[in-house]
Amino acid sequence: MPQAVPQGTPALSVRGLNFFYGKKQALFDITLDVPTGGVLALIGPSGSGKSTFLWTLNRMNDLVDGARVEGEVLWHGRNIYAPNVDVVKVRKKIGMVFQRPNPFPLSIYDNVAYGPRIHGIRDRARLDEIVERSLKAAALWDEVKDRLNASALALSGGQQQRLVIARVLAVDPEIILMDEPTSALDPSSTTRIEDLIDELRNAYTVVIVTHNMQQAARISDDTAFFLNGRLIEHAPTAELFQRPKRKETEDYISGRFG
Repeated sequence: MPQAVPQGTPALSVRGLNFFYGKKQALFDITLDVPTGGVLALIGPSGSGKSTFLWTLNRMNDLVDGARVEGEVLWHGRNIYAPNVDVVKVRKKIGMVFQRPNPFPLSIYDNVAYGPRIHGIRDRARLDEIVERSLKAAALWDEVKDRLNASALALSGGQQQRLVIARVLAVDPEIILMDEPTSALDPSSTTRIEDLIDELRNAYTVVIVTHNMQQAARISDDTAFFLNGRLIEHAPTAELFQRPKRKETEDYISGRFG
């Protein structure tokens, strides 16, 4: 299970974050506390910086040529961008689910067991337990328990996305980052993923990027609105949607732009 965080302590504290692709600045002075537990939705029009911001939260942006970060992302009081930080550990505890399902071309079982094996678990009974627990937590066990040796690529898109979530859960994360996890799925699969997120909020901190404001309103506890690389407003979801404090937020929510 995730490591306990003292009540009231943010899961992540972002302080004065600036992000650059080469000479182009994409994020400007972002300061935001990610609450521990529950779901934080990041909304805003295309190009607003919300996915870029999400990627900074577990250093996934390290994989982008020319990327540069200024400021801090504090996790358990330490800046994840400080020298000598173990990036593998950061990404183990702050997992990522991408827009399109990306199962490995392996069996269902080996997809889920992949991370634990990388981190040194070899005992078959222990791996069996992790695979079953993770698939159950991802609401997929009942659909695949009789074909764990089948290729993960044979699953439907919605099942593949739940498998990817199981793969993240298998390495015992604290925080789960989701970059538009339902945008490539049909409505039925989207509902299954939303129901799953509703379950995950009880045990994990979830940060989700979504273009769908109705989805943000349905599933999130807090919402942050981004525009042109800046954090415009952050508030409890009901408050932000019903009583936005900034005109830019009101205009976006009401459909005047974006």
